[in-house]
This record gives sequence, structure tokens and C-alpha cells, in this order.
Amino acid sequence: MTTNHLLEIKNYGQSIWMDNLTRDIIKSGELKDLVENKDICGITSNPTIFEKAIAGNAIYDQDIEAGIKAGLPTYKIYESLVFQDIRDACDILRPVYEASNGLDGYVSIEVPPTIAHDTEATINEARRYFQEIGRENLMIKIPGTKPGLPAVEQVISEGINVNITLLFSVESYINTAWAYIRGLEKRAAEGKDISKIASVASFFLSRIDSNIDGKIDAKLAKGVDNLNVEAKLRAIKGKVAIANAKIAYQEYKKIVQSDRWQALAVKGAKVQRLLWASTSTKDPQYSDVMYIDELIGQDTVNTLPPATIEACADHCDVANRVETDVDEAYNLIENLKDPDVNIDINAVMDELLTEGIDKFVKPFQSLMDSLENKVKQLSPV
Repeated sequence: MTTNHLLEIKNYGQSIWMDNLTRDIIKSGELKDLVENKDICGITSNPTIFEKAIAGNAIYDQDIEAGIKAGLPTYKIYESLVFQDIRDACDILRPVYEASNGLDGYVSIEVPPTIAHDTEATINEARRYFQEIGRENLMIKIPGTKPGLPAVEQVISEGINVNITLLFSVESYINTAWAYIRGLEKRAAEGKDISKIASVASFFLSRIDSNIDGKIDAKLAKGVDNLNVEAKLRAIKGKVAIANAKIAYQEYKKIVQSDRWQALAVKGAKVQRLLWASTSTKDPQYSDVMYIDELIGQDTVNTLPPATIEACADHCDVANRVETDVDEAYNLIENLKDPDVNIDINAVMDELLTEGIDKFVKPFQSLMDSLENKVKQLSPV
């Protein structure tokens, strides 16, 4: 009998969530099997995932026709499809939520990416989504933009679970953590229970390496004048995302040791776990499980697409590594400033955040367009 390495990871305090949701895996029983037999204890979704799930899939046609008969606009038909999938997934994961006392068992849904820079619209949609979907183990995804963080603070204070997404820089993670803390403090000051609220900070990985590796490859392609410079550049390839994540984890430890956090912990507050996102390896030269193996540790979540789940179950090398080679991580990030390397990591992170929002807006709009076409096809003449 082969070993399923996913089952070993929980021993180190890390939860595995899946970065995928479709009606097919709900109806077929595949999701239930993953939860019960492969220790998948959460689900995340985003506009890209739903575009792939809904566009061209006949499984949704009956509900689309029902929406047409009810006279719903396309956007409301979209919501009716997605909200039902989210409810069903929440119900499948409810036993995990209860068994873990609200640590795991969550399903994440993102507010429309078109409002990523609108604080009030984000707050209003987060409230509406949480109320209309009506599941305790729902998490609302809010992008970690500057306008997004006041929204995080507000909805946390109202008792809504939040997954802060599209975090790239360590600074953005720190700001996110304090937004969560301020929300809890506000709620506690009103005499309300803070023990049932959960949040994760989704820290993106592979996109960082793809961006920086591209810059290094461009420098190497132009030619470098000595082997020492070439060695410096090659030493950074494929290493920045993991180093950046390890530094973020050190910041997490500082935050949970602070007096402000400890005062909330006494009242039953749950830590906001770092969630490693964008964990499928993009470069085939790298291990397909490197973003899992290198970042296993206490109070973390790793969210994996289906192919990476299978790869990890087969050949992850499970050990507690999130706090290994931390000095090397700081040195690596510092080495980006070396004149021979000259990569501005802050500019990279800003670029990735802008790109990240765009990567959600485009499939969201594409989904609306394809759904509009399907509504036309299915509408009675």
C-alpha cells in the first residue's frame, strides 16, 4: 500500500486546502472522497476557477434555464450557480469545521474582482455574500489592496470570516495581519464573541519566482562579463518566493507574540494563519512539490490545485521546514540589491498585485460574456 504524504502534513500543524471547485466534483462524490480520505480540509475558489467550471459545462444548464424563467439578469444567474456550489461545498466540509472547532472546513468565495479598489463596495458585497450563502464555514476573499484592508477590518468586526488574497510582499502581509487584529479588537470592545471568527492571509508564491526568474533570464541572455556575476544571478533563480515566505512567517511569529495579540488570544481569538497560494510549480526544471516541501510548519495552510495534490500525495518529502535556512532567506532577499543583480523586489511585488487583480478581472468578465451567450442559446425564442 502506497503512502499518502498528504496525511503526514497535518502532524506538523499545516492544513491542506484545495484550490479548485466545480459542480462536477460535488455531484460525483469526488470532493467528499478528498475530504474523507485525503485530508483535504478546505476549498478556495476564484473567478478563474469558476470560468473554467461553468463555461461550456452542460451541468449548469438546468439552473441557467431556471434563472432565465425567473427573469434574472446574467449576473444574478451567475450568483445563483456559484452560491449553490459554495453552499454544497460548505455542507460537505461542515464535519471538518465542527471537528476542528472552526479551524478548518472553510470554503472561500471572492467578492467581484472589479471592486478590488472600492472599500465600501467590498464591505457591502462581503456582507451580502455571507448573508445570502448562509453558511458559518464560509470565507469571503478580499484582495489585500490598500482599499481592501479597511474592508477586512470592518467585516471581521462584524463576524465575517475573511481570506485576504493576492499578498506578495512581506509588508502587505504585516498590514493584513494588523487589519485582522484591529477588526477583532473593535468587535471585542463591543462585547461580542471573537472566538468563532477565522481568517487566513493568502501569500502567493510561484508568480514571484516566475517574475524574478524572467528578469534574471533576460539579464543572462544579454550576456554577463564574468562568471561571478553569472553565479550570483543563477543562485537566486527559483529561490525568492520561498525565502520571502519564510520571512513572512517570522513576522507572523512576532505578531502573535505581541501584547495586542495576546490580549485577544485570552478572549478566544484564532490566529490568522498564513496560507501559501499559487503553489503549482511553473518551471518544469523545479520540483513540482517544492512550494509544499519547503513551507510545512505550524499554523499554516497550503492550498493546492488538483494536480499538485496528486503529486504531493505521491512524493512530498514531509518535514518541518518553514523555519529552516531563515538566515539564508534574509540574505537572499538582501542580495537582490547587489548592483550585479539589481532587482527591486518592492517594484516586483507592486507589479504582481496589479497583474493579480487583472488575472481575476479578465476571467470574471470572460465568464460573464460566455454566460450571456449561454443565456441567449437557452432562452426560448
